[in-house]
Amino acid sequence: MHGMINRALQGFLVATYGDDVWAEVRSIADLPFDDFETMLTYDDSYTMACFTAATQVTHQPPTALLEDLGTFLITHPPLGQLRRLLRFGGATFREFILSLDELADRGRMAMPQLEMPEIVVTPLGPHRYRLAARWKMPGIGPILFGAMRAMADDYGALATLRLAGVTDGEERLEIEVHDLHHAAGRHFQLGEVEA
Repeated sequence: MHGMINRALQGFLVATYGDDVWAEVRSIADLPFDDFETMLTYDDSYTMACFTAATQVTHQPPTALLEDLGTFLITHPPLGQLRRLLRFGGATFREFILSLDELADRGRMAMPQLEMPEIVVTPLGPHRYRLAARWKMPGIGPILFGAMRAMADDYGALATLRLAGVTDGEERLEIEVHDLHHAAGRHFQLGEVEA
């Protein structure tokens, strides 16, 4: 697994639960190092060991922890580049949803070695969508749930989301958009570099 993914998990645990929790997770997972390095690649077993240890130490169910991680990936200021990459998908939340088919390709353009989930978007009606995601590690559905909830807020949209199970290795999420302009979204301008 790319170090950026592992570092995001580590950053989430430290920012949400503190350094002591990360130290305990690291110990239970039996990591041979103190911190993940962003630009290195690690064996997937390290990622799974850390996540399993994190559920034990935080006493959180796996799905809840993954949802919180998905939200963190969008809302944590030091990870603003991911939010920016996603916002390039469209001017509205609906356009953004429909652009998720291209997310893996956009991600590879920005960082060729990063393994992004493959997402297929299927419209289920004028305001309803199904996301079917495939990734090398289990749990992308709840991560997407948290990320999509945060992106709806980012756009100022009102939407309901539902995890829709796993079919043939695809983790599914359904989204119903109720109002594209429910609230003021966060500022975003295409040509602007954020501080």
